Amino acid sequence: MRGNLESSSNTHIPILKFLDCSLRFSVVPLSVSTIWITVTNDQENSTYGTIKFTNLLGLKYMVFISAICAGYAFVAVVASWFKCLVSKAWIFFVSDQIVAYLMVTSGAAVTEILYLAYNGDQKVTWSEACSSYGKFCHKMKVALILHALVLCCFIFLAVISAYRVFSMFERPYLSSKEGEEERT
Repeated sequence: MRGNLESSSNTHIPILKFLDCSLRFSVVPLSVSTIWITVTNDQENSTYGTIKFTNLLGLKYMVFISAICAGYAFVAVVASWFKCLVSKAWIFFVSDQIVAYLMVTSGAAVTEILYLAYNGDQKVTWSEACSSYGKFCHKMKVALILHALVLCCFIFLAVISAYRVFSMFERPYLSSKEGEEERT
């Protein structure tokens, strides 16, 4: 039974490797674009002054996490072509999970900044800022969309790496007697 499963599983390996490499390759330019759009984002307002990405800690955090993502994706693509490292599926599985979670946290921070920039918070007397800094808010929104695309790539990569790790193990075998005893 395991022989049939192995032969069908082995036909999926080249497809998974291609999909894995393609997703990792696409993460690098998307992350670099996120960094570039965020770092070059600034706007001057004669009434309120200049706003830059360095004024907002959440944007700095997103730039930092995007740099980690781009670096990790590049290293992972290179490492995937070395047989000794590909056999270490657990490394990719854990790393993909960590990067995906970091992406979620930085995306949440920027989403909160965007929400406050567009809506403000009247309870603490914060007015919305996007009417005064429209270009800055628009670029921040584009950077967040790119960041979300990278997150989607890493979610798929986490699923692929989980499949690779857990497909190395056989399914538990229960004889029909053991199955009947457990049911009663």
